[in-house]
Amino acid sequence: MLIQVAHLYATVCLAIVFFQLALIGGAPLGRWTQGGRHEGALPLTGRVVAAVSVPVVLFQAVAILSAAGFPGLGWPRWSGWVALGVSGLSAVLNGITPSQKERAVWFPVMLVMSGLAGYVMISTIR
Repeated sequence: MLIQVAHLYATVCLAIVFFQLALIGGAPLGRWTQGGRHEGALPLTGRVVAAVSVPVVLFQAVAILSAAGFPGLGWPRWSGWVALGVSGLSAVLNGITPSQKERAVWFPVMLVMSGLAGYVMISTIR
């Protein structure tokens, strides 16, 4: 089950990457991200933040897959703990955001992601 949980985590990460790519491309989703300060498409600075988050989220996915023992990855275990920490921090930030829409969608997603990453990391303690 460990590998399946890691795959689920990585799949959610991939969905988040597609969301970020939509933001970068100008999709009118400003109320659903970055504190909900922008109606419609994000300004350039918001798009840059979305672009920076893409490699971070991909790092998280690969780190958790590697921690679960996915063949061919072999990243250091600490990278999985970092991914868990980023997931937990994201859950907290999405839980306290002033945007009700962002909080309603992303807080539960990030909370579940934190649980998935926590399961993987605790399951791999030797």
